[in-house]
Amino acid sequence: MALPGLAVLLILICCSMTTDHAISDPDPPIKNLRIDPERKRLVWDQHGNVSEIGCYVNSKILRKATKNPYCTLGDLSCEVKNYTVKVMKGQPFSDWILYPKQGNPRAAADNLTCRVHDVDQLSCSWAVGEEAPADVQYQFYLKQSVETWQCPKYTQNQQGVNVQCHFDSISLQPQRQAQFRFLVNGTSGDSEIPCRVMIHRLQEIEILAAPNITKKWCNENDSFMEWEVRSLFTEDIKYELEIQKGTDLAYKEETELKSLRLRNPGPYTVKVKAMDSLFFGRRPPGQWSAPQHLDCGGKNASFPFWLVYLLAPLGALLLVGLVFLCRRWPVVQKLFPRVPHVKDPVGDSFQNERMVGDGLGPRAGEPGGVSGGPGAGVGGSMNLMQPGASFFRPGGGRAAGPGWARSFAAVEDGKAWRT
Repeated sequence: MALPGLAVLLILICCSMTTDHAISDPDPPIKNLRIDPERKRLVWDQHGNVSEIGCYVNSKILRKATKNPYCTLGDLSCEVKNYTVKVMKGQPFSDWILYPKQGNPRAAADNLTCRVHDVDQLSCSWAVGEEAPADVQYQFYLKQSVETWQCPKYTQNQQGVNVQCHFDSISLQPQRQAQFRFLVNGTSGDSEIPCRVMIHRLQEIEILAAPNITKKWCNENDSFMEWEVRSLFTEDIKYELEIQKGTDLAYKEETELKSLRLRNPGPYTVKVKAMDSLFFGRRPPGQWSAPQHLDCGGKNASFPFWLVYLLAPLGALLLVGLVFLCRRWPVVQKLFPRVPHVKDPVGDSFQNERMVGDGLGPRAGEPGGVSGGPGAGVGGSMNLMQPGASFFRPGGGRAAGPGWARSFAAVEDGKAWRT
């Protein structure tokens, strides 16, 4: 009884194979089933009157094709999968292929990792497969939607095999929410090399750069520090601070601000690290800034030098304004009165003695003197008639001679005249 049952089962299997697969039909409705990796399509050549075809991936329905001889697949994985098409209306028929081509999975690139770093640089690295042939070579591609970027710069191991790719700038692709495919293909003259793929958003693999400290100052009562972080792909950033005051143990705190203010700080040291507040825990940690040490309690406490650049022009303007006001208003004359002409005691005394009293000319009876009446020889008024004329005394006496000449010279040198 067992043998007839087994025979029936074998007949059913054979019938199923001849019904479902293209080999049983000499003129099948679907021929040349293939994968178009550039357009990410499952494509075939269609013959006869077929109204509806279903596309399956690993026996799971993907979508239906009614008019066009293809199904869109989306992202293609490097994992080998079964892609199948079935006629859903009309005579039953199906065909299938495996993609990518079967090869030794242990020959594919191993341990693929990628990181965005230093704002706009991308680096990816991988290891040679454990069972890769001696002539294996790897190529890296960055893909997004229908765009593909080949690796511009490789790093090779001692055997000359590409094991790292570096993009100097990826600022042309700053899509924050788009998914990118990081693909490593392998080639060899001896065998098929399976590919290796990784799918991520750039934001998820970014290592945030160390914050740049832009301002810092402190005194005995207050301390202030400010920083900034650049990123093309991350918007929601928070910061982790590591603070150590004096000899106390360091402690950490988080903030969404780009600044730190401490009251009565004393000497302390602080480091700052940026973190993505959305993907925190699922992405690599950011880089710490260099330790910033501030001694806020001594004579050498930091001073906000930016205040110097602000106050210097204001001081210059104030000085110019004061000078203008002093020259404009008479208050300067009251504050700074003019110094009077200083009298020369020797010169002025000499002129007075010559011009007034007994010093004016020789007396009567002296050499060069002429007696001229009761007032002769007594100092009094004099009249200057013309240059070279004689001087007359009040009593009608006339004085002439060297003494009067000297008096005239003294008067003219002193620029003073008496009448």
